[in-house]
Amino acid sequence: MIKTDRQLQVTLERIRHFQAQLLHLRKTETDPTNFRMSASGFLAEIDRMQLEVREYLSVPENDFARSA
Repeated sequence: MIKTDRQLQVTLERIRHFQAQLLHLRKTETDPTNFRMSASGFLAEIDRMQLEVREYLSVPENDFARSA
């Protein structure tokens, strides 16, 4: 769970890194089945991190500080 702006920035960087890995995989993996199997883990992790980002950004800073 993201609790600070610093953690948010780290998570956003991880998302960018995973997206770059997927772009590389799309260019290098020639077997569609292997690509889907390899990509699914990256995509699941990106989805999970994006949900955390969304949850963090959906709460006003003052409310988040009170609930922490």
